[in-house]
Amino acid sequence: MSGQDAIVHIGGYTAESGGRAEGIVAARRDPATGALTPLGTVAVTPSPSFLVRHPALPVLYAVNELAEGQVSAFRTGPEGDLDPLGVRPTGGAEPCHLAVAPDGRHLFVANYGGGSVAVFPLDADGTPGERSDLVRHEGHGADPDRQEKAHCHMVSPDPAGGPLLAVDLGTDSVYRYDLDAPSGRLVPRAPRLRTPAGTGPRHLARHPDGRRCWLVGELDGTVTAYDLTPDGLHQRVRVDASGRAGHVQPSEVAVGPDGRFLYVGNRGVGTVAVFALDGEAPELVAEVDTGGEWPRHFALTGEHLHVADERAGMIRIFRVDPGTGVPEPVGEPVPVASPTCVCP
Repeated sequence: MSGQDAIVHIGGYTAESGGRAEGIVAARRDPATGALTPLGTVAVTPSPSFLVRHPALPVLYAVNELAEGQVSAFRTGPEGDLDPLGVRPTGGAEPCHLAVAPDGRHLFVANYGGGSVAVFPLDADGTPGERSDLVRHEGHGADPDRQEKAHCHMVSPDPAGGPLLAVDLGTDSVYRYDLDAPSGRLVPRAPRLRTPAGTGPRHLARHPDGRRCWLVGELDGTVTAYDLTPDGLHQRVRVDASGRAGHVQPSEVAVGPDGRFLYVGNRGVGTVAVFALDGEAPELVAEVDTGGEWPRHFALTGEHLHVADERAGMIRIFRVDPGTGVPEPVGEPVPVASPTCVCP
């Protein structure tokens, strides 16, 4: 593996958001060891806090998490270099997550501050066109500080072409939308999922089988298992995101490639929790210290797990045991300023 396949891009908070990053950093990844060799800042852009790649083209997209949100697109080169393709306003404040439709024709953006979902058509080169839709969520949740209004935190397209799921921390909801592709507009599909009050849903992870997903509650420190059916999400069981005492604020969640284990980053206690998925309820089988207190995001790549600790200013590398699913730290942490997203 070489060239583009071995390049990782890292997003972070710049001075506009109180961070120390300068933009998007590139690093070369050793597929055998998982080791990262930073190549420096390859795009100076404000607070690119979340990154995603086009499924078929050498294009990288970044949110710019600003009061007047933007999305930036870049063509990627073999050495991790980024050539700007365009910048578009997202129509809402503080965009924090984005995803490309499986067919590569539309880009979805979650505006956290704006409590909305933006849609952009993508041309044959992957360049975003003028925004085709902006859907605003209404309402609030039980927490007067964090849920005073809608705060969309994630957009999750269905790999099999089903509804787009939009996770909203502020309204304790997961909304479902069908995309009308010719117009680029979102059509709400009822019913929306309402989580228990005060959950503060942040991110969800889909199982490779397409029939299950797991949702982390940022505010109540939980993981909830759901069945995904044509008529909605149906709660199965709810467990704690961490077995540790202290402040637990879940961040990223992902299912391992073989579908046997679920991984949850826990800020505050500074851990990645590992859950086995072979029973009715996710079973906590290990909880690994990340070496920092604020693991905001992680990425599973091959046998390795790369954890971005925003406050410690580092990427920590783990090798995941294929049998037990448990990550073991390898090498030394890689210093990166205010990292918020690892995009392999």
